[in-house]
Amino acid sequence: MFNSLRGLVGGKIDEALFLWTGGAEWEIAMPATDMAELPDEGECRVFTWLYHREDAMRLFGFSSEARRATFLELLKVDGIGPKGALKIMGGIGQAELEGALESGDLARLEAVPGLGKKTAQKMLLALKGKLVRAQDASPASSPHADLVEALSQMGYDKRAATDALVVAEAALPEGLSRAEKEKLLFKAAIVRLSGGAG
Repeated sequence: MFNSLRGLVGGKIDEALFLWTGGAEWEIAMPATDMAELPDEGECRVFTWLYHREDAMRLFGFSSEARRATFLELLKVDGIGPKGALKIMGGIGQAELEGALESGDLARLEAVPGLGKKTAQKMLLALKGKLVRAQDASPASSPHADLVEALSQMGYDKRAATDALVVAEAALPEGLSRAEKEKLLFKAAIVRLSGGAG
C-alpha cells in the first residue's frame, strides 16, 4: 500500500494533519508529538499506515519509519487500538517511551494520558526490548547494520541481534579481512541468538 506521502502542509488541527499532494488534500491522523516535528507550511514527507475495516477507513501518519514501527508494535498490545496508540504516542516522545519500557518505569507510563495501570503493565510485558531506537536502525550509525538487517529478516529481534554482534566482535582474532570478519560475526551471532555459547 502507501509507504509515505510527500506534499504541502495544508493545516494542523488536534491530531489531524492536512497534506496536499497534487490536487488532493489528505486528512491524516497523527500523534501530536510527530506533528510538532513537521513544518507549519511547506513540503514534508509523512510515513503512513492505512487502517481499513468494513465500516471504516483511516490514514495514519508519522514523522519517521521508527515512529510508525512503534505504532505498529503498540497495536500488538492487548487493549490498544489505533486511536489508543495515537493518543499514547502523542503523550510521550520516542526516546522517553523507549527509556520507560527498558527501565520498567511503570509510573512514567501510567502518567501518559489515556494509559491506565493495566494497559501500562501489558505494554511493559509485550514491548520491553522490542522498540528499536532510531540510531540502532540507521546504517550510518551502526557498524553492523547489514548484518542486523539480515538477522532481523531471519526472525531475530534487532536489538538482540545488535547485542549478539557486539559480543561476537569482541571475541574475534586480529588481522581478519572485512569479508572474513562479517562471515564469522554472522555465524557467531546466530549461535548466540539460538541459545548456543557463541
